[in-house]
Amino acid sequence: MPRFTVPRNIYYGKNALDELSSCLKGYQKAFIVTGGNSMRRNGYISKLEQILANINIQTFVLDGVEPDPSIDTVMKGAKMMLDFKPDVIIAIGGGSPIDAAKGMWIFYEHPELTFEDIKQPFSLPPLRNKAIFAAIPSTSGTASEVTAFSVITDYSSGIKYPIADFEITPDIAVLDAEIPLSMPKMLTAHTGMDALTHAIEAYTATAHSRFSDPLALAAISDIFDYLADSVHGNSQSRGIMHIAQCLAGMAFSNALLGIAHSIAHKTGAVFHLPHGCCNAILLPYVMQYNAPACMERYAQIACYLGLSGKSKKSLTESLLQKIRVLNHNLNIPYCFRDAGVSESLLCTHISQIAENACSDPCTASNPRPIDQARMEEVIRCAYYGTSVIV
Repeated sequence: MPRFTVPRNIYYGKNALDELSSCLKGYQKAFIVTGGNSMRRNGYISKLEQILANINIQTFVLDGVEPDPSIDTVMKGAKMMLDFKPDVIIAIGGGSPIDAAKGMWIFYEHPELTFEDIKQPFSLPPLRNKAIFAAIPSTSGTASEVTAFSVITDYSSGIKYPIADFEITPDIAVLDAEIPLSMPKMLTAHTGMDALTHAIEAYTATAHSRFSDPLALAAISDIFDYLADSVHGNSQSRGIMHIAQCLAGMAFSNALLGIAHSIAHKTGAVFHLPHGCCNAILLPYVMQYNAPACMERYAQIACYLGLSGKSKKSLTESLLQKIRVLNHNLNIPYCFRDAGVSESLLCTHISQIAENACSDPCTASNPRPIDQARMEEVIRCAYYGTSVIV
C-alpha cells in the first residue's frame, strides 16, 4: 500500500530551537548526538543544553561523530544510550550525526539486533518504546531530519549502507534559520547539490506520487534560485535553502531515489569525496542514462523552471545544461577525473563499485532498469566526462 510519512512536527524559522522548551516538556533525559566542534564552537550545544535544563531535562552529549559515520560509532553510541537510558534522543549538526543517531536509536531500542539484521529495507521492528527522536540540521542538504533513511559506512568493506525504514523518520524536526549561517561555502555548495539530486531523483523515481511531486518541484525551483547566493553567504537565501532541502527530503523519503545515489553511496568511501560532491558530478550522467525512461518528467521540470525547448528532448537538454552551469558556478568538478580521482583507483574498483551500486536500495526505484555492465559505463562516463550513450 502506498504511504506518505513525515515528522509529526516541523518547527522552522529564526530561533526555532526555542520551541523545544514546549514540545519536550515532561521528558526526563535527553541524549544529544553531534559531530565535530562547529555546533559547540558556535554556541548551539550550550544553548540546547540550557533550553533543556530550563524544563528539567538531564542531558548527556556524545560529540565527535565522524563524517560518513561508521558501524563502530553507531554501536558505541548505542551502548552509551543503554547506560544513560534517555527518553529523548536529539541529533544536532550535519547529516552524519543525525544518521549516526538514528542507527544508535535502533540498537538502543533493540540491543538484540546486529547490523546485518537491519540492512534489509523496511524491515525494522517498532521503535519509540524507549525514546522519541528529534533532529536539528546544521546543513542544508541531507534532510535526514525528515527522512526514513540513515547512511552508515562499513569501513572494513568500504561500502556505505542506506538503512531505510519509516520507523526512523524523526518525530520532531527543528529547522532553525540561524544555524546554517555558520556553515562554510564548499559544504553549503555540496549539500545544496545533494538536495537538488534528491529532488530530481524523487520526481522521476518509480514510487513518485501526487504527494511527493509538488514538494520535489518546489525544492528544485528554490535550489536553482537560491543556492548560489546561499553559498556566497546571503542570509535570506540560506534560510530559503534550509527549507528547500527539507521539501526535497520529504519528497525523496517517500518517493525514493535512483542510481545517482546508488553510485554516490559506493564511490564516496572509495574516491574519498563528499557525498554531495559525488551526487553533483553524477547527476547529469545519470540523467542522460535515465532519459529514455523518464524524458517526459525531465521536460516537466524544465517547463516548471521556464526553460526553453520545443520538444521533450530539447527541454531535457536545457535542464542538463542548467545543472552543469550551476555546478560550474559552484566550482564543482565536471567529472571524477577533474576532482582528482586517479585512473588507477577507478580501474581497481569500478567493477566492485558497479556491483555494489546495483544492489543498493536506491537502484530498485530508478526509473530505468540497469545491470552491472551499464552501471560501469555510467561510472566510466562520469569519470572521464563523456556523454552516456543510450
